[in-house]
Amino acid sequence: MALEKICKITGKGVFLPGNDIDTDRIIPARFMVCVTFEGLGKYAFYDERKNSDGTDKKHPLTNPAYAGATILLSGANFGCGSSREHAPQALWHYGFRAVVAESFAEIFFGNSTTIGIPCVCASHEDIARIASIISEAPQTNVSVDLESLTISCGDFSCPCSIPENARKALTSGTWDPIAELMEADSEIEKTAKNLPYFK
Repeated sequence: MALEKICKITGKGVFLPGNDIDTDRIIPARFMVCVTFEGLGKYAFYDERKNSDGTDKKHPLTNPAYAGATILLSGANFGCGSSREHAPQALWHYGFRAVVAESFAEIFFGNSTTIGIPCVCASHEDIARIASIISEAPQTNVSVDLESLTISCGDFSCPCSIPENARKALTSGTWDPIAELMEADSEIEKTAKNLPYFK
């Protein structure tokens, strides 16, 4: 079974302002006691969204206008801090399918790519423009096109960037190296039989 080719992601957007949003803010460490990543979505930005008694704080992710958003927009150095892969997994299970920011921490970027979440960079001004559009009209879709390297929102369009190796992996459906290995099981077995040290 081939992996999905991720060429264009379209959906509602939500803007989380601020730079240096680290992985402990994306998912607090106390929630990382799990065997699988299933269910991590409910802990995404938990301390940002919730009071100590579990009630909602005033936050973009608790605003009903942005319910169901699949594209997250933010500032510079998004995903910094510890290298926990739980952070992009929490975003994925929350429902996000792309992240747009001014820049990304390298390990977060890599962990996101290998689960099929494109992380694209855009300028501060362009992100602010998109944030303004969705603030005024939250139902306006945001589209991230990895083939044309553009982001569009309503009548507005701007360029974006992503390292070419990541763009190629996502658009060709080769973004998960473990899945690729599993798909190549018969070829691996055939090769192994011809290796003298496996006999």
